[in-house]
Amino acid sequence: MLIIGAVAVLVAAVIGVQVAWRMTRPASEPLPLSTVATVPLPGHDSRFDYADLDAGAHRLFLAHMGDGTLLELDTRTNTVIATVADLPTVTGVIVVPELHRVFASAAGAGQVVTIDEDTATVLARAPAGSFPDGLAYVPTTGQVWISDEDGGTETVLDARTGQPVATVPLGGEAGNVRYDPAGDRILVDVQTADQIAVIDPHTRTILSRAPVPDCDHDHGLLVADGRAFVGCDGNNKVIVFALPGLTELGALDVGDGPDVLAIDPARQLLYVAAESGEVTTADLRPAAGRVTGRAHLADNAHVVAVDPTTGRAYFPVPDTGAGRPGLVITTPDQEGQP
Repeated sequence: MLIIGAVAVLVAAVIGVQVAWRMTRPASEPLPLSTVATVPLPGHDSRFDYADLDAGAHRLFLAHMGDGTLLELDTRTNTVIATVADLPTVTGVIVVPELHRVFASAAGAGQVVTIDEDTATVLARAPAGSFPDGLAYVPTTGQVWISDEDGGTETVLDARTGQPVATVPLGGEAGNVRYDPAGDRILVDVQTADQIAVIDPHTRTILSRAPVPDCDHDHGLLVADGRAFVGCDGNNKVIVFALPGLTELGALDVGDGPDVLAIDPARQLLYVAAESGEVTTADLRPAAGRVTGRAHLADNAHVVAVDPTTGRAYFPVPDTGAGRPGLVITTPDQEGQP
């Protein structure tokens, strides 16, 4: 009887914790988005990681991490026009239109790979640490910065030669990295310290470190519209800072495991894609932002890229049905636009 009583108490405690957790979780809100297409993609039902878009050339690049391939799509026809193979565990990807170059992190090989945007030809491969992930391009130096997540460093790459020129230690795990054009500086999440490291890209020295309060594991990062948006995947928040001083403006409650952030600047709309498949949208007219929707879009819809000219958002997912990968394409509802 004592054992039964103890089990009952334990069960009640667990249920109580679950109920309390649910009560503290923000309620879902319908997304102010409409799905305009779901496009089949080649490959297996495996993880995608990052995406980037060259709006002027109508090109979308998707890192199919589980397949070790980079897909290039024409956004006018929503068709795959090229596949770059032999990119083991491809994670980060950025396109630099002025150079006609695409840079991808092949984490499984510890490399950053330089690709010709027009021909999808691999131009160079270079070492980039133990787990290269997010990337950022610095136009004032002509260099690409790559976060080595496990190694806790930034690898600095000459964008024209595709070869590394420096390594900058961070003192903790490297989260996402972004260029702040207004301050001509690099911002990078140090996710095991819940800090943002501010780096001079010319001297490659850390100028300062800004704490990210009320954040558990700052992984995601976006710099846009005079603000920095930091995704905290340990406690499901986005902390908003004013630039250049990194003064906290407020916090947004988002889906479980926020990962990739993107902005639609014309419509002042922020997208936060989470590992749970939940997507959060926020109106950016208020300084700290205002959540306008938060709901499950698709399983593993943790990646998003937005076309600033059309407002279309692109979410690659491993399975859109029958075990086949696909691309969910949405557009903001008229009534949901700021």
